[in-house]
Amino acid sequence: MFDIEASLDRQILAVPRNRPTVIFIEPLDPRVLEAACYLTRFIRPVFLAKEDAVRQVAARDLGHVDPNRLEFAFSESAFLDLAAQEALVEEFMNDYLESCREGGQGRTPAEARRFVSTSAHFGICAVRLGHADMVVGGATHEPKDFFRPMVRALTHRYMPCEAGVFVLPDDHPDTIFPHNIVVFGDVGVTATMTPEALANVAVGTCAIARDLIPDDVLPEIHGAIVSYSHRGSDEGPSAELVRRAAELIPGVLAERVRRGRRYASIKIEAEVKVSVALSQRSATYYKAGAQAGWTGGTNVIICPNLDMGNLLYHLYATRYPTAKKFAVMFGLQFRGVDLAMDCTPEDVRLAVKASVLRLHRFGAWKQTPKDTLFRRHRVLAINPGSTSTKISVYEGEQESFTVELQHPAAELAPFEGKPITEQFAFRKEVIGKELAGHGLSMGEIDAVAARGGLLRPISHGTYRVSEAMTAELRAGVLGEHASNLGALIANELVAGTGKPAYIVDPVVVDEAPERVKIAGIKAIRRKVISHALNQIATAHRYAEENETFYEKVNVIVAHMGGGISIGAHKKGRYIDVNNALDGEGPFTPQRSGTLPVGQLIDLCFSGKYAKEELKKLNKGRGGLIDLLGTADLREVERRIGAGEREAADVFEAMAYQIAKNISALVPAFDGEPVDRILLTGGMARSQKLVAAITQFVAAVGCGVTVYPGENEMLALAKGALRVLDHKEAARDYRPEA
Repeated sequence: MFDIEASLDRQILAVPRNRPTVIFIEPLDPRVLEAACYLTRFIRPVFLAKEDAVRQVAARDLGHVDPNRLEFAFSESAFLDLAAQEALVEEFMNDYLESCREGGQGRTPAEARRFVSTSAHFGICAVRLGHADMVVGGATHEPKDFFRPMVRALTHRYMPCEAGVFVLPDDHPDTIFPHNIVVFGDVGVTATMTPEALANVAVGTCAIARDLIPDDVLPEIHGAIVSYSHRGSDEGPSAELVRRAAELIPGVLAERVRRGRRYASIKIEAEVKVSVALSQRSATYYKAGAQAGWTGGTNVIICPNLDMGNLLYHLYATRYPTAKKFAVMFGLQFRGVDLAMDCTPEDVRLAVKASVLRLHRFGAWKQTPKDTLFRRHRVLAINPGSTSTKISVYEGEQESFTVELQHPAAELAPFEGKPITEQFAFRKEVIGKELAGHGLSMGEIDAVAARGGLLRPISHGTYRVSEAMTAELRAGVLGEHASNLGALIANELVAGTGKPAYIVDPVVVDEAPERVKIAGIKAIRRKVISHALNQIATAHRYAEENETFYEKVNVIVAHMGGGISIGAHKKGRYIDVNNALDGEGPFTPQRSGTLPVGQLIDLCFSGKYAKEELKKLNKGRGGLIDLLGTADLREVERRIGAGEREAADVFEAMAYQIAKNISALVPAFDGEPVDRILLTGGMARSQKLVAAITQFVAAVGCGVTVYPGENEMLALAKGALRVLDHKEAARDYRPEA
């Protein structure tokens, strides 16, 4: 049986996009609430009910659902008490009155207010006016209370139709519908069917099938407009209508193909006898006679009247109760989902996912027009490097722009030999000019999130930039580094605006217990310095994708770039990691990694190397550079492909050492199972390296997920957004602690 839900999931997640805002008008129905709690990866749910009431339903009826999932879903959702939404009700009332005037209907303001204050009409109005992208209802509302008002308010061009998508179980003969997938469409709410409307219904229903089912499953979509008559006969009430519609279909389909090449795989036959479309035996019989032109292998059955469509839908739903089935609307621009009153939570999930996928497929949708229900805070992220400053602006989690401002040697020459803070005014000015070039002022920025510098060890989180922090960074108390400029610039940019400035998870994040830091020589203690920003952001991302919290997962994260840090994250605490700054851990493209101590001591006193030369071998000229003469992993792979044995041996050794350091962190979890191993950083783009590490760590038994790249700018923005969205409290930097 084709796994339609997994297929929808893969297709929706294939291209990173914003999540549409979806209003559930019946959140106190346990089926709807359960479904919504499994949809937060794909949508932003809005429940038209008080939060307490929703939580009571969950406590009473959803005991079988993981409490962490429920809590995460609620943290990602908005709850609207309609009695408290005076401003929106006023807006919706005025729009409704205007619509009534245009339609020649008389309504008083009081009547209009009562109308839009019901959950169904409030949800429809919210979508109509751009506060949300989709409304879901029908599980407890009669058609006259939800479906028909939704159609009237949201119809885009043609009168809409509703298609029923079925994935039939394996006991259905698979010779009739390829892969046992069939879509039933009918004329829906069209009171007077015309050939033009039927042609659009036929093409639209086939387009639904093409949008939802991947090409590798159904290379072609075969539609059939069924009729009661034989081809060429005048029998049956819809024969002439079907024939005239068939003449229009090529033109309608050509227009659809112009909007998307994938629709070129749609083929539609007209006036096919219903028994032929549904029965292999009848298809074989009629193929020898009047139906000789019928090719068979139908995916889509289009019925020219509502009764036949309903009959087929309910017939198959009753005959195959284990079928995966859901309804999809055509003609509303993907803005409405109509649920059956006997729907299951799975039916609701599938219907919403199908509409979300089609919303993305259409291509015109980028984000919810208005951010009334989920505020899109505008965050400026700043990441200073040694010879460049990277800035990004995000609206919510959507990147508006990113630019890396290069600082040529000539521009940096005046600062040579001086503390890094001497570059503060220069870099701040460059950032200001870039923002102005994009038409932005600080008045339009909600917060600034900067890369943290060399501070005292702190817990993970988002920290307010404070006087105590900036004083230490200016003085370079714990060392000089370009990242020290981040907080200083952020603080100056927001001065006088009342906007907050933050740093997020600097390299000095240290939540390791004492057992991690004790070394075998009393004079040496292990330091915790790592790629904390990407480490923690990656762990957050994994948790969010599994619809839970960072505080609920146990993961090992391997950041693999010029330096490699491998960290243990135990239920929201960053409890162990190698000191990547000093080259501890596996060797990397540029760093030596942990070395045999005795041999290293001998090398130090051999007279062969000066102290600075050894430091350079440890960090900067070690690893792949010393072993193979290159820091480019792609070059190493090319040499392996050319048959170079030394390159293959070194590559295997690096993968092995990474895997060994990953496996060595299992004891950090005190016997608790590891949920996942996460590979990130630039080298995670190497499929060959990922495959080797995955094979080496298989015995850990938790599996591997890959997040290529460092994603530092989004990590900075998300750290600020967690505070702005009240999901996390900002921390204060206290050097005395």
